[in-house]
Amino acid sequence: MDDRELLALVELGGYPNFVPLYQRLGYRVEMVNSVRKAQAWLKSHRPAVVVAEFYADPQFRDRVSNLESLLATLQRYDIEAWVVVFLDTDYLPHLEKVRTRYNVHAVLTYPVQADELEKTLQNL
Repeated sequence: MDDRELLALVELGGYPNFVPLYQRLGYRVEMVNSVRKAQAWLKSHRPAVVVAEFYADPQFRDRVSNLESLLATLQRYDIEAWVVVFLDTDYLPHLEKVRTRYNVHAVLTYPVQADELEKTLQNL
């Protein structure tokens, strides 16, 4: 694990670009816009932190959310990254189902505030 790498998964956006914040905290940032790209990147990297949006969709056939494949990849490669999730409170029950199987270390609800994110990252 590289203690200064951070993977940011931004699929939906709609919040400020936090890359400058991550960099100010000393992270080398990889930003991707899909779980597939994140999974490919994880084949050769071991980030200290993964920051990702969470959403659920009834159209998903075999899973509850967008993140389960990503979290399973972390588990498969035995990557012990801190996972920070951005979440709309409407999806909280779905996240709780996911948390029974995978580690999520911090949850920030929309609108995500930079100072709250910074404090969360400093406390990991």
